[in-house]
Amino acid sequence: MSASSNKRFGIVVKMPDNDPMSAPHLLGDAWSSERWYDSAEARDKAYAGMLENPGNYRKGDKPSIELTKVEADGESTL
Repeated sequence: MSASSNKRFGIVVKMPDNDPMSAPHLLGDAWSSERWYDSAEARDKAYAGMLENPGNYRKGDKPSIELTKVEADGESTL
């Protein structure tokens, strides 16, 4: 896993197993996203925000994503 520029602290976003959005005609089962930050503090703030429900979701709905904190050397942090 490589970070863009000098950004070392990241968040990997994936879907849980058997998520309906992982259907081949939608996102597919290999979908993931990485977001990189200049500091652990910036990453942790973004992580906390990503744990909150987005304002455009219906009451009671929750995003089905798995978030993992990572560092540019590839190690996960929890």
